[in-house]
Amino acid sequence: MSHILSWLTFFPLIGAVVIAFMPSRMDSLVKWVAAATMAVPLVLAAQLLGMFDQSSTAFQLVEQYDWISSFNIQYHLGVDGLSILMVLLTALISFLAIFASWNIKKMVKGYFIMLMLLHVGMMGCFLALDFFLFFVFWEVMLIPMYFLIGIWGGEKKEYAAIKFFLYTMFGGVFMLIGMLALYFFSADANGGVSTFNFLELAKVDWSQFKVAIFGSQFAVDKLVWWFLFLGFAVKVPVWPFHTWLPWAHVQAPTAVSIILAGVLLKLGTYGFLRVNYQLLPDATLAFKYALVILGVIGVIYGAFCALAQKDLKKLVAYSSVSHMGYVLVGMAVLTPAGIQGAVLQMFNHGLSAAMMFMLVGVLYDRLHHRYIVTPEGKLGFGGIAQKAPWITAIWMVAVFAGMGLPGLNGFISEALIFLGSFPVYRTETVIMSIGIVLGAAYLLWMVQRVFLGPFTTLHKDTSTGALHAAHEIQEITGRELIVLAPLGALCLWVGVYPQPFINLMKNTLNQLIEVVK
Repeated sequence: MSHILSWLTFFPLIGAVVIAFMPSRMDSLVKWVAAATMAVPLVLAAQLLGMFDQSSTAFQLVEQYDWISSFNIQYHLGVDGLSILMVLLTALISFLAIFASWNIKKMVKGYFIMLMLLHVGMMGCFLALDFFLFFVFWEVMLIPMYFLIGIWGGEKKEYAAIKFFLYTMFGGVFMLIGMLALYFFSADANGGVSTFNFLELAKVDWSQFKVAIFGSQFAVDKLVWWFLFLGFAVKVPVWPFHTWLPWAHVQAPTAVSIILAGVLLKLGTYGFLRVNYQLLPDATLAFKYALVILGVIGVIYGAFCALAQKDLKKLVAYSSVSHMGYVLVGMAVLTPAGIQGAVLQMFNHGLSAAMMFMLVGVLYDRLHHRYIVTPEGKLGFGGIAQKAPWITAIWMVAVFAGMGLPGLNGFISEALIFLGSFPVYRTETVIMSIGIVLGAAYLLWMVQRVFLGPFTTLHKDTSTGALHAAHEIQEITGRELIVLAPLGALCLWVGVYPQPFINLMKNTLNQLIEVVK
């Protein structure tokens, strides 16, 4: 039996242990050990792609062992067409985040150990086929992310870290209740044997069960669906559970923002598809219109909020709220084009958002501020294209990918979502299309002020906090290109020739539609 999924998930722990025993003064070596360690899951992900049978809808490379046998809890991993793109994205983003963290100087060992633990939690969630194991990985992610924001973040890092932790813990409690309900009710369908196994839970007709609460009868599947929805909605984040996200992004170090936008947000929508859709199809069908409405609200609300921002990083953060709204709508319409567009949008947004957060970090490292417009009403940036044409050119790739320009990855996934949603919900799709205009508006507004016109960019004195005119700006470096070049190349590849990526997932997603309908 192949153990590639376990190695893919847990190999970074080996690097974390090695780093933990290294002398604190060897910061440079710590970074290279971290880079070498995270290169292994990336190579394994490429090997996994070569081994993956895209024609099959079954879980592949399955690893299944008894873990806590007295409660029928198993160590159970597998990969299918729904998770394969997310596994590839996680391996890539985790590796690139190491180089995005190269200028970290504070508690270097602890920082890179936290990044590796975060990878374990993320990858484990995408591969787990046991609900208890999935929940363990889900909660494991909380700890390193809390410390990464709370220790290495910005001026208000403690508030942002606590807000992130409480919101996610709030959602986790509801997920735990839903998970336990499925576990205990599964005994009635399995001859008295309860299970956390996703495959076994998917075989149960949950609509037959009722539960009495305060003297009233409720359908178990619909009640549990909403408990699980709350758990996943916080992570997406779905409006109105989104308020932790701008704080977390703005205060987080650059690499943590890259991981947060590139991977963590996708865990929420992945959870909907893996758990709500596969285990509770009747409830999903009943509540799909609620997802459409919440998705449309997210698209429009996130875009308007982005349009109002004066902080460059906060603008990109609210754009993520808007783009994840498209994913909700694509999932909910239950058409092949819609659901394929939704999963492809998860992958595409991970690429373009990671690029933009890295580029925000590039500017911040040079100028030590993120003001599009300062609190005093002055332009914080201006004319950067004159001094740093390569930085500007890479920014344009990220901006146009996020905008959905034809030829780049954002276009094809949004086009599929609109193709899938328009025949089903025409009015809602037309309203959602306003988000495209608003997206172009806030991104072009940002480009005009930051990159065009005369060079009026300000530099912040780190010792006094005073802003004064900058005379030069350093061009892109080789280390920064290591992070940005693969992301930009993938944006172009998916935009020009998306079929290989669609082929990986289409059979699994088409089967998922049949399950729900």
